[in-house]
Amino acid sequence: MQLLCRYDVNDFASWKEHFDADTEAQRDAGLSLLQIWQEHDTPSRVFCLFEVNDLDKARDFIDGPRARARSETDGVRDAACHILDTL
Repeated sequence: MQLLCRYDVNDFASWKEHFDADTEAQRDAGLSLLQIWQEHDTPSRVFCLFEVNDLDKARDFIDGPRARARSETDGVRDAACHILDTL
């Protein structure tokens, strides 16, 4: 199972610094980062692909109160996350 997230950020460098500092919280949420992409024509749009090891923790990570606080701190203008099954 994977988690694909799209983030529209105010400043990529600042967001990336916060994102990298959040590695332990990602691991605690049962997430393993597989890949990060930056949209070619819109560098403020970032996509992250995670392996999900604990669905409940992953949902709390993306929907819980800490997620909203992280978005404000990290300069995220908009985000969408999708939990996907491999076929």
